[in-house]
Amino acid sequence: MAEHMEESPERLARPLVRLASMMGVATSYTGLSRDFHEISDETLIAILGALGIDATTPEAIEQTITAITREQNLRLVDPTVLHTVGKETHVTLRTGITEPAQITLILENGEPFEGELQLNPMPEAKVREIDGKFVAESDLVLPADLPVGYHTLHVESGDHTENATLISAPERIEMLDPMKDGSLWGWMAQLYSIRSADSWGVGDYSDLRTLLTDGKRYTDADFLLVNPLHAAEPVVPLTPSPYLPVSRRFVNFTYIRPEDIPEYNMLDGEAKAKIKAEHTSVEAFNADPQLIDRDAMWLEKKPALRTIFDAGLGQERQREFDEYKARCGEDLEAYATWCLCYELWGAPEDKPDNWIRTMTKESPEVIDLREKHADELEFYRWLEWTATQQLHLAQEAARTVGMKIGIMSDMAVGVHPLGSEVWWNPERFAKGATVGAPPDMFNQQGQNWSQPPLSPLALKNTGYLSYREMVRGMFDCAGAVRIDHILGLFRLWWIPEGHTAVDGTYVYYDHNVMLGILAIEASRVGGIVVGEDLGVVPDYVQKSLSDHGILGCAVEWFEQMDGVFTPPKHWRPYALASVNTHDLPPAAGYLEYEHVKIRERLGLLEEGSEAFEASARAEHNAMLQMLVDQGYLDASLLEDEAAHETEIIEALYRGLKGSPCKLLAASVVDAVGEKRAQNQPGTDNEYPNWRIPLADANGAAVMLEDLFQGDLLQRITKIMNS
Repeated sequence: MAEHMEESPERLARPLVRLASMMGVATSYTGLSRDFHEISDETLIAILGALGIDATTPEAIEQTITAITREQNLRLVDPTVLHTVGKETHVTLRTGITEPAQITLILENGEPFEGELQLNPMPEAKVREIDGKFVAESDLVLPADLPVGYHTLHVESGDHTENATLISAPERIEMLDPMKDGSLWGWMAQLYSIRSADSWGVGDYSDLRTLLTDGKRYTDADFLLVNPLHAAEPVVPLTPSPYLPVSRRFVNFTYIRPEDIPEYNMLDGEAKAKIKAEHTSVEAFNADPQLIDRDAMWLEKKPALRTIFDAGLGQERQREFDEYKARCGEDLEAYATWCLCYELWGAPEDKPDNWIRTMTKESPEVIDLREKHADELEFYRWLEWTATQQLHLAQEAARTVGMKIGIMSDMAVGVHPLGSEVWWNPERFAKGATVGAPPDMFNQQGQNWSQPPLSPLALKNTGYLSYREMVRGMFDCAGAVRIDHILGLFRLWWIPEGHTAVDGTYVYYDHNVMLGILAIEASRVGGIVVGEDLGVVPDYVQKSLSDHGILGCAVEWFEQMDGVFTPPKHWRPYALASVNTHDLPPAAGYLEYEHVKIRERLGLLEEGSEAFEASARAEHNAMLQMLVDQGYLDASLLEDEAAHETEIIEALYRGLKGSPCKLLAASVVDAVGEKRAQNQPGTDNEYPNWRIPLADANGAAVMLEDLFQGDLLQRITKIMNS
């Protein structure tokens, strides 16, 4: 850690530091505790290497700086251009001084733009001589009335032609009418953890539909925030973490409810009996309060789904399926093919002789596999279509019963390094680096999430296509999207391969473009966006989110400064407020220091356990004091906290309700008295992350049929509706 708070002019002038800055790689950063760090040369060289840039020698650095500068000056137009609807946008073109530009703008619908495109020479334009050619800059003015969408800007100059993706986005995402002068509230839950009598041992899309409709009917909630529902593996073992998906473009087909597929009703008695027997074999898991067993579920559910698939589709349903396949195009082929390879060749592993390392989508073996197993390939396409349909029906049901938002989907930061997206399109990702978080007070060793970061260079050069399609897919089945670690749209903590999370640095992205894409897709469905902006978040990030109409997050246990909690009435309005998050124990567990016990048990504390426990007790007492001071809690109840834990939890929610935040989320685990954490950051199998079923304070499983009749849930509901 450096003693000063900025880099010296001498350091900034170094070629390696200049190159890193040119490529958006941070050469220093300030941590959560205002501690200043300068990034080592070793880290900078490794991160530049992950971007495909050789910085291993002084000569390579100088050559790269020269080549990048030359390429930028010779481009007719940048590959991605952002336009804000309602405002003029100025785009720099670079052409030969004797070769004026010819410009065509093709709109997203394929039609040419009929409006005026004004091209002006730059005032005192700089003329550069590059490779014997004189290049001048000119100013293309895009009019304010350009429609929303993804358009193509075609530029010709002499014998040189280039296309740019023109992203024309609304200036901001409009708040829903009830949020403009008030707020909406809803529940947040881990879908897999909430089972009904008809589940297959794991919560599914039909349970989600019931959660939504019953949530409105019994509590008047307007949304349900669920864990990420991104695509997973096709065979066991299934990865427990919903934040390490195979693909963010598609949804998890293991959540399908077989009996709710239309073709199930067409089956003969024998086929239905077979499916019933498979369901019966996992039915007992629905009431198991100990651990979610996804593998046992999928070993029975997948054959049941295959039975339904084999029965075939009617003419109209086949037409719908064909339209879905055409709409998804190569993205669906990527995921379905990866699933087929996984099933027939085994799990992808990071070994030199594994298929994931030896073959690509163009390998003859892969092409041959697709041809010889066309039926199995079609099965995986059908699974994805079926899953998407059931998720879409859940959202439709929510809106039908009057929910203002319905599903709030959660977007994971990235994807599995051996998943379909990385395998099919490796050029979209950085090589030799993973994403994580720097050390902070909650994770003193930092975090490595094992996910390869999207390359900001590839995003820009492809018009952000992969990001656009992912966001569009999520809004197809949701009224809102919560983006986990939205700071990642601005900068991501990259960790060089073979290093710890401490030895990373930030890499910057064009957040204006990515926020613009969110605005386009949200506006098309009347949706909203929430960004998880907890932790080290620069002021400009929060301002940018606010300017774009994107809500941040306020967590009651995090709203503190120097050991003093901020009264909820002073929280920022444009946020989704909650008592806790999925990375903390539920309210009852947190009040009983479950977060301390877990860390001590797993050896996650670099400081002494006594010091951490002392700080936790101080935090605990400060929270209760704030609740008392603000009139949310009777001070006399603190004489016996254990006996009045329920009243303290209610006080936490009265505080939440006392905030001006536009969205308020009540946790289902809090409402049933659960104490176990769903996830302990910084662990893998040391703790049963993402495998904790919903249970009450006594450890008994809570079934979906009984959920909304619970006493504490009803009391929290009354507070939220007050």
